[in-house]
Amino acid sequence: MSRETVFDPLRRIEVALTPEERVRQWMIAQLRDVFGVPAHLMMSEAAFRCAQKPYRADILAFDRSGAPLLVVECKRPEVEINAEVARQALRYDAALSVRHIILTNGTTTYYFKREGGSFVPSAQIPSFEQMLCQR
Repeated sequence: MSRETVFDPLRRIEVALTPEERVRQWMIAQLRDVFGVPAHLMMSEAAFRCAQKPYRADILAFDRSGAPLLVVECKRPEVEINAEVARQALRYDAALSVRHIILTNGTTTYYFKREGGSFVPSAQIPSFEQMLCQR
């Protein structure tokens, strides 16, 4: 039995089309086509370490200088976007120091922006250019 696959434009490989991967590919397209994030400034399944522990962000976007700007945590559509999902993204931020976080299951999407030392929810995801201007 062959598994359905999809081409990941960021990893440049065919990957298994799991429910979470479907959400990840949808969000990559949204970031690129709707919010103007250049594909060459995004990574999917981005590996990094924090306190010697390995992590893997679903999507990581960088600013033009190469600094982490946005982390996206994707879940399968049936997974509720709750406090545990938010804590997971905040653990990533501890290592990456991003300015923006998106949590999505493809049905429900939450966006948070850094204000001072914490993240606050915002009703609208800004464009890439607006993200770059928010300090």
